Amino acid sequence: MREHPEYTCVFVRGQETVCDVRRGVKPLLALYDSGKTLAGFSAADKVVGRGAALLYALLGLENLYAGVLSESAEEVLRAHDIYYEYGTRVRNVVNRKGDGICPMEKATSGIFDPLEGLKALRAALSALEERS
Repeated sequence: MREHPEYTCVFVRGQETVCDVRRGVKPLLALYDSGKTLAGFSAADKVVGRGAALLYALLGLENLYAGVLSESAEEVLRAHDIYYEYGTRVRNVVNRKGDGICPMEKATSGIFDPLEGLKALRAALSALEERS
C-alpha cells in the first residue's frame, strides 16, 4: 500500500476504504472519538510522528505505510508490533512553520503508552487552540 496524493491518510480493509484530507492527528482522533477501531486495516499516511504512531497503536492498526516517518514514531510502531514501511525516515517531524519540532511530536516525547499519548495529544491541541 502506498500513499494517495489527494488524501493525507487512507485506511483499507478488504473492500472498505476510509479517506481523509485533514492534516496532523485530527483524523485519527476523530476515528477514536467515533468509537471505531482500525483492527484489520492497513493505512497509508503522508507524515507519521510519535503522536500519530501512538494513536495508530490505540486504534489497533496492523499495517502502515508512511510517506515520512520519524525515528520516535518508529520506536512506537516497533513496541506495539505494527508492521510499517516508509518513504523517508527523519529524526523528527517538523512543525508547519518549519522552524522547530512538531508540537505533537514534542508532547508525546518518551511516551509509549497509547492512552497516556492520547492525553498528551489532547492537552497539546487544547493549548494550541487557546493560542490561536
